[in-house]
Amino acid sequence: MYLKKAKSIVFMILITCTSLTIAQQSFVDANYTPQRINKCIELFKAGQPVYYKYTQTTGGYEEGVKMAQTWADYIVYDMEHRPLDFARLRDFMRGLVDGGPTPSGHRTPTVIVVVPVLGTDTLSFMGGSWIVQQALATGVHGVHLPRSRDPQAVLKYVQTARYPVHKQKMDVIGEGMRGWGSHKFAAWVWGLDEEEYLKKADVWPLNPEGEIMLGVKIEDPHALQNAKETLQIPGLAFAEHGPRDFGFSLGYLEGRADPPVPEGVAEAGDRVLALCKKNGLYFLDNVLPDNVKKRVDKGVMIGAGSNEQAAQVGRVYTKRKMPW
Repeated sequence: MYLKKAKSIVFMILITCTSLTIAQQSFVDANYTPQRINKCIELFKAGQPVYYKYTQTTGGYEEGVKMAQTWADYIVYDMEHRPLDFARLRDFMRGLVDGGPTPSGHRTPTVIVVVPVLGTDTLSFMGGSWIVQQALATGVHGVHLPRSRDPQAVLKYVQTARYPVHKQKMDVIGEGMRGWGSHKFAAWVWGLDEEEYLKKADVWPLNPEGEIMLGVKIEDPHALQNAKETLQIPGLAFAEHGPRDFGFSLGYLEGRADPPVPEGVAEAGDRVLALCKKNGLYFLDNVLPDNVKKRVDKGVMIGAGSNEQAAQVGRVYTKRKMPW
């Protein structure tokens, strides 16, 4: 009985995957040519959601080579809860380049680093701001800031990620803090000459030509209380309500991000989503194969959860032309 049921499930999965593949072939542009360095920005500009894969280790060169052909649009490289090792991150980026290009023709997938510095207050953030600069110097395409409670700390976060040659909203943000010399390896990763990198290594969408995405985690009630002000700060690209940590801050130990989430977590997500829409930011939340269509319709533009089948369903649903 159990064997028969298992065979039935496998058969249904195969049928679903085959149907998705056939649907994909009907609208994907086989002659697609990348227009930008950052694959996610290119997809956002086309009105398409993106889907990420979370690295399970802070891997180096070999993992980079392997992940160069990932199904995901962007890779989450976690240094918040795993070792802070920039040498390994550099090796990982080198591996991505050597293992590339991606199926879409981009030199590498987008890589976003979650840093182990918190946006709880200005003083503590500035003490760790060098971490943001070191991450960007490895050629990654963005940074994600945990515990983004203090709008002034988030303002310093944006300032830290910029070069002083970029002037948009400088009267609000202040002069950029990245220094000359930080661009050399990063320019190679992006496949640009050094001066071109300096021109493009700025925060998007504040700078329309920028290729760097900055995100914030509104992942506890303190951050949510200030989210209205935080998410108005120029230079941010995306935000999330961090359902696992938000639930944890409310006393729930499971770390649940998929429905049914604990009481209060879904409400926080709705508030952050509304603020993202109001301020032109992209909202990040978990998606599953059976809810990705509804989540996209609601406004989720970054599909979290590292679920390849959900990404496949979502891409077909939005008729993505870019190959994957």
